Amino acid sequence: MKKAILGTKLGMTQIFAEDGKVIPVTVVKAGPCTVVQTKTVEAEGYDSVVVGFGDVKEKSLNKPQKGVFAKANIACKKYLREFRLEDTSSLNVGDEIKADIFEAGEKIDVSGISKGKGFAGPMKRWGLHRGPMAHGSGYHRGSGSLGACSTPGRVMKGKKLPGHMGVVKVTIQNLEIVKVDTENDLILVKGAIPGNKGGLVTIRNSVKA
Repeated sequence: MKKAILGTKLGMTQIFAEDGKVIPVTVVKAGPCTVVQTKTVEAEGYDSVVVGFGDVKEKSLNKPQKGVFAKANIACKKYLREFRLEDTSSLNVGDEIKADIFEAGEKIDVSGISKGKGFAGPMKRWGLHRGPMAHGSGYHRGSGSLGACSTPGRVMKGKKLPGHMGVVKVTIQNLEIVKVDTENDLILVKGAIPGNKGGLVTIRNSVKA
């Protein structure tokens, strides 16, 4: 069954398993997400739900955004995302999606915006090898050759060069849920997930499961 929820990355900690082993986990404040709009095959050509997450002041939104929440008669939300779920007919405008849709032991895919690293060289950005560090070499951390002499006479697209690193969408697949705290809407995911503390993440059931 396809299911998804929005959440906020709170940070990392560790818990102990029943056998005493230490498990590193990332804590995610998952939901509650409010259904703002439902789309159907008859009207839009496909089934999906639009959900809102995170409270925000009305003055922080523009007029079209305010109209979306006014039409649904729902308090303004900071984030809006659309999900194509397995069964959207059971969800109505105003319903809430909470962390209890997931269970411990499930495999999930987590998407988020990676941390920004600023301007980075090719070794850090792409993992390129360094040049010789002795015998008079003056070339250490550069990109290497940029082209093939006079033909084609330009730097080919996609060449791995220095530049801005990070702040891109990253998805880590097949992570495991260690624990779900339904009272506090917390999901504990084994290992690390993308993004800064406080960043928005999307949790979906794994496509590889």
